[in-house]
Amino acid sequence: MSHPGWLIVGLGTALILVACQLVPLQTPTPTVPFEQGGATMAFQLTSSAFAHGQPIPAQYTCRGKDISPPLSWSDPPAGTQSFALICDDPDAPAGDWVHWLIYNLPATARSLPEGMPTDGQLPDGSRQGLNGWRQTGYRGPCPPSGTHRYFFKLYALDTTLSLPPGATKQQLLEAMKGHVLAQAELMGTFSKFP
Repeated sequence: MSHPGWLIVGLGTALILVACQLVPLQTPTPTVPFEQGGATMAFQLTSSAFAHGQPIPAQYTCRGKDISPPLSWSDPPAGTQSFALICDDPDAPAGDWVHWLIYNLPATARSLPEGMPTDGQLPDGSRQGLNGWRQTGYRGPCPPSGTHRYFFKLYALDTTLSLPPGATKQQLLEAMKGHVLAQAELMGTFSKFP
């Protein structure tokens, strides 16, 4: 009587094989779909300066003007009260390095212009948190070596956050817990020494 190969291995080995097949891949996705009006929508974040997975132009880095890139996004889910944006570098030698935190962006906003001010409190009511240099506002890519990935993550929230200007990434993540309706992601790369 013949059996498939996996049936004749020990029970422990079979469980390990099954468990290995259930581990999800840790691949980031640019958009998180949401339901609206019976249809699945995609909340998308884009930039006119670079495409997802492509190099970030030097003017948005420490090799150029070090200004924030232009960003725009599609309509969020119903019930969105504000947006929050986190830009970070998971490839930094010291671990995750924060390049930009901005939150309480108005629900009506669909873009951020190039060269956003670095003030903690902005005229439209949005606020900026502390980056890795312990400053508010955007600071661009400046990796010590190699090519790094920079993730711009935009969150549609069902509330306006009570965080003051100058919050840390951890404080922002804690405040957003249970309030994220959708997330969109844009990733760019940069190497200081091409």
